[in-house]
Amino acid sequence: MGGTVPRPTTGIVARVTIDSDQDPTTLRWAVRLLRAEAVALGLVAAWLVWADLTAATTDLPSALLVTAFALGGAAALWALGGALGRRRAGARAPAIVLQLMLLPVGWYMIGGGLGWLGVPLMALGLGVSALLVSPPTTRALGLA
Repeated sequence: MGGTVPRPTTGIVARVTIDSDQDPTTLRWAVRLLRAEAVALGLVAAWLVWADLTAATTDLPSALLVTAFALGGAAALWALGGALGRRRAGARAPAIVLQLMLLPVGWYMIGGGLGWLGVPLMALGLGVSALLVSPPTTRALGLA
């Protein structure tokens, strides 16, 4: 019957367990927002595919390149959200870079008369970046 009776703990230090299942709220929201961005960009990519197929005349290489860029961006955002959900610290920097890329996009949208869309995009990029560099997220990813 070896191993059926628990051994008493020896030593003067109590055993410490770390609750690894608790993700901080900041990390959960960052993952949710990254996944939401991926879905939104996927919908834009689907619209681009439809536009490529129904256009009367088009510069096919350019159209396919823009569509592939949107699909790749959606896939990257989804993958980074999943990696951060699994607490992979290496996914934080690329996710922040993609979020900061929303700043020039939003800026040019504002300059082009689409301020109603550019301002929220810039706020989203800054907000998710702030969530990713917040102390609870940094600790959860093991970077502090």
